[in-house]
Parts: sequence; structure tokens; C-alpha cells
Amino acid sequence: MSQLRIRAAHAHDRDLLAQWAVAMAQETEHKQLDAKTVRAGVEAGIADPAKARYFIAMHESPVAGRETIAAPAGTLMLTREWSDWRNGDWWWIQSVYVPPQFRRMGVFTALYRHVEQLARDTPGVVGLRLYVERENANAQKTYEALGMVDAGYSILEAEFSRQ
Repeated sequence: MSQLRIRAAHAHDRDLLAQWAVAMAQETEHKQLDAKTVRAGVEAGIADPAKARYFIAMHESPVAGRETIAAPAGTLMLTREWSDWRNGDWWWIQSVYVPPQFRRMGVFTALYRHVEQLARDTPGVVGLRLYVERENANAQKTYEALGMVDAGYSILEAEFSRQ
């Protein structure tokens, strides 16, 4: 029987995580990201936990004998936001991606439960947040099933060109 194991990402995961980030942006937002920029961003995030923490779900399947084959089955990234209202950190879940062949197998749930427990065990963390595309009803249902609720905010941005 197969199972999921969650592990922290390492430098050698950079290319896969960048590939998944590009795929996620295309799939959910119809955006074409610059692969070189994303790869550099993932590399910087992995190298500096103050910027980001990446987690990878490993799908482990036994084969003949006692060997196990492990395949990366999904990811999420955590970032932090200081809340003066609560005197603590919100952890933001970002860059969520599960490849099609691993969807509806509990991969995101395993990732979420892992970081939820880390957050509960970490002094000063006041909760988890994420943002989701307005039209992504399937993702919203998944997040709500895990106990997340609409926070009542819209996100606005002013993006700066970096040329």
C-alpha cells in the first residue's frame, strides 16, 4: 500500500519546484512565468528560510521485496507575515502544486496537515493563510474542507517591473 511522507525541500529540488511553479501559474492563472526567474526565486527561497520554506510530499510505494519507490507528489511553500494586531506570525501557504497523476489522493491534505502541526507547535504562530483565485472553486472546496474560512479580504497589488 502506498503512503505519503512530507519532507523539507533541498537545493537539489530547485528545478522540480520551479517547473511546478511555472505549471501552477499556467494552469490556475493562465500566466506564463519566466522559468529562469522562477528557478532563481526558488533557489533563493530554499537557501534562506527567512524568505520561504518549501515542503514536498513524497508518494512512497512498496515494490517486490522490502524496497520502496518514492516519487515527488506535490509541494507547498510557506512564508511569514508579522501581525502587530496579534503579536505573532501568520504563515502563508503559497506555490501549491500537485501534479495531475497525484490529485485526489490526499497529497494537499497531507501537506496542509503537516504545516498546520508545525504552526501549532511553533511559538508565536497565530494561524495559516492562503490566497486562491476567485474562480478556482475546486481549490476553495478543498481548503474549506480542511477548516479554512473566507477571511473577508480582497488582495490588491501594485507590481513593479524589474528590468
